[in-house]
Amino acid sequence: MTKNMQMTLVAHGALVFLAGMLAGFPFASVLVASLDPAATTMWPGDVRAWKMAHMEGALNGMLMIAVAAAMAHAAMSARMQGIIVWGLIVTGWGNIVASVVSAMTGGRGLGFTGLDWNSLTFTLFMLAIVGVVAAMIAVAVAAFRNRG
Repeated sequence: MTKNMQMTLVAHGALVFLAGMLAGFPFASVLVASLDPAATTMWPGDVRAWKMAHMEGALNGMLMIAVAAAMAHAAMSARMQGIIVWGLIVTGWGNIVASVVSAMTGGRGLGFTGLDWNSLTFTLFMLAIVGVVAAMIAVAVAAFRNRG
């Protein structure tokens, strides 16, 4: 993987990770409000949704950085690099944005329900799934081709 593609993936991974950390603030606020009847929160949504948003950012960001590190010395075509890097960028941003939208609007993103926030969440999650499947197939192929 070229240095430029590697660093592009690391940079986006770090930003997705930070977005997940930012989602931890509403998660903590909603969690405290759910445990203490006297506590209030300005955030809509429930504990489950905010926990998911928090974890989506952290896990997707770490995945992006880990793949960038693992593929640093792997020889592969520009097309293969593009599938890995852009597939994971779509996955990372798709998952964190969908999770935050879901938490803010109360949607689950489990199906297309018309022109609404839930359908946006569903569409982003589906794009993320396509991105990660394509990227992980490409990672596996590149890894097998680069065995010593």
